[in-house]
Amino acid sequence: MRKVVSVLFTTVDGVVESPDQWQFAWDDEMAALLAGSLERCDAVLLGRGTYEMWSGYWPNYTGGEDAAFADWINNSPKYVVSSTLDNVDDWQNSTLTTLADIKHLKEGEGKDISVSGSPGLVASLLAEGLLDELTLLINPVVAGGGRKKLFSDDAALKKLGLVSAQPTSTGAIIATYAPSE
Repeated sequence: MRKVVSVLFTTVDGVVESPDQWQFAWDDEMAALLAGSLERCDAVLLGRGTYEMWSGYWPNYTGGEDAAFADWINNSPKYVVSSTLDNVDDWQNSTLTTLADIKHLKEGEGKDISVSGSPGLVASLLAEGLLDELTLLINPVVAGGGRKKLFSDDAALKKLGLVSAQPTSTGAIIATYAPSE
């Protein structure tokens, strides 16, 4: 059975929104984690917001340091979880889907399924028991209020087990969790 996995950048205080404003360091350990994530996954889940931002950007990306990711994301099957979009025809290999359909995706053939960006979708997947692994790249910074956190203050209790933890050379921590219930 395929796993649904997510890698998210976050701050010590749980902020996931606008990492360009607080992600001050990049290191080899983060690069290796993200490269490995692309190798182990052959499909991607996107929430509506991430789809709308990325569908106007990645299909037009040429060259540069993110060329490997652009190639992967553009050529991988993309499943966009949304109840408000009418279609996802703007980006090749995209299919509109629902949370209920993800169980069938997991039962299909293939490598793992990555959740790219989409922190709201990540929280929903975890709450519905559909997320198998959550990797947080915890940056040593407090972003403060006014930005979206991964989980709302009224999120239900959900126990997670630590799969692995690794400090990086820039002081971040790569922590991987799996639901323990």
